Amino acid sequence: MSFDPTAIAATPGPGHNQPPASEFDLVKQEIEDLFMEATNWCDGEPISDQATHDAIEKLYDGLHAAGAKAEKLRIKEKEPFDTAIAEIQARFAPLIADNKSAKGKVTLGKQELSKLLTPWRTRVAQEKAAEAARIAEAAATAKRAADEAMRASAGNLAAREEAEAALADAKRLEKTAGRSWKAATTATGLRTVWRAVLEDEEAAMDWLWARAKEEVLAVAQRNADEVVRGGVRQVPGFRVVESKVAS
Repeated sequence: MSFDPTAIAATPGPGHNQPPASEFDLVKQEIEDLFMEATNWCDGEPISDQATHDAIEKLYDGLHAAGAKAEKLRIKEKEPFDTAIAEIQARFAPLIADNKSAKGKVTLGKQELSKLLTPWRTRVAQEKAAEAARIAEAAATAKRAADEAMRASAGNLAAREEAEAALADAKRLEKTAGRSWKAATTATGLRTVWRAVLEDEEAAMDWLWARAKEEVLAVAQRNADEVVRGGVRQVPGFRVVESKVAS
């Protein structure tokens, strides 16, 4: 079984019905042909002689070279877009960037103005909440008094009439309290932000292990692989093994 990985279909010449193939079409066809040939070889049969090894090696090298060619073309084709994106980012970043490396004028301005707005809005919200609480307490007191008057008015029509009026007033005050509380807790210009503050590393790691064991192990594996590639041969919790692969 033989295959020449450099044998790519020639570009159609003048007078041909098909337009000339693009660089992408050529490298795509080359890789697909090589891959198809690779599937013919990868049938589970081990290499039994040098000639077979050499043929497979040639195919391997052909795939590698075609992949490098495709990568070079990919970089070439996306370069104009990278340049355009970088230019757009550079123009807009000073205005609206909001990330760890840069803060635009909008972000910085809002952050500083928020430092002024937050204390005032917090004070107003607290005052409204205090007033709503005062009204709610007054409503509760009025309701208790009205209920007591209703119980005491049994058999006394005049007293019952006064108790009914007091109960109606208490109910109106309860509605006012409800409106006051809603006004105190909505449209304040404030938003609630929750964040976790680390206090106990051991407890936090126990919680994380139970919640995301696979992610923790993946981070450990990634770090272990990194130091082993750098030459470390002893990593706590890992056994460093050596193996050979074709290159």
